[in-house]
Amino acid sequence: MGPLLVLTFAFVTFSLPPYLTLDPARSRVPDPGYAPHYPMLVAHVICGSVAILVSGFQVWPWFRRRHPAAHRRLGRWYVFAGVLPAGLAGLVVGATSPFGPVARVSNVMLATLWLITTLIGWRMARRRRFAEHRRWMIRSVALTLSIVLNRLGGVLLVVLSPRLETSFHGDETLLTQTIADIGTWLGWTLSLLIAEAWLERGRTPRHAELVSTGGRRA
Repeated sequence: MGPLLVLTFAFVTFSLPPYLTLDPARSRVPDPGYAPHYPMLVAHVICGSVAILVSGFQVWPWFRRRHPAAHRRLGRWYVFAGVLPAGLAGLVVGATSPFGPVARVSNVMLATLWLITTLIGWRMARRRRFAEHRRWMIRSVALTLSIVLNRLGGVLLVVLSPRLETSFHGDETLLTQTIADIGTWLGWTLSLLIAEAWLERGRTPRHAELVSTGGRRA
């Protein structure tokens, strides 16, 4: 958990400050020419940062066992101050992305799945179905942290830039959109696949039955 917590704090420390200035000129996302885009982007980044900072503690088994009251309080912050406002703002930001239609579809799907997994996880906790709650919140956290994998675009830039004059016919806009498209799709799909693989490790039909019944015997 140590490396995960360090990673989340380092990522927020790097990503958040430009948006706290409320200066559109410091935005790392180009202006798509849609007036509500920047305020929605600021809300998305700030609330998303809350979700990222809280997420590591929420999936830390030691913290959950030793500090259950703090786990519940931080869980409310994660859902209501983090994912819900960030996800709703993300729908607007994603639908108006300046990186083209492929990136827009990916961003809207990510925001939608993020909201759905989080709300289901919250409902499972409210119903005291904690085994299912943990599974859905792990999916939610995987989507929360997918923004980190999304930054693989920097690696793609190094790989694809030498092909600017051949594969992209010298079109830098096409190169940028291609990197954005690959990065946005790979970021959340890989993160979610890794979470699902982790959740399914060592599962037996009997274990799956117990999870589906909230840990109760049929």
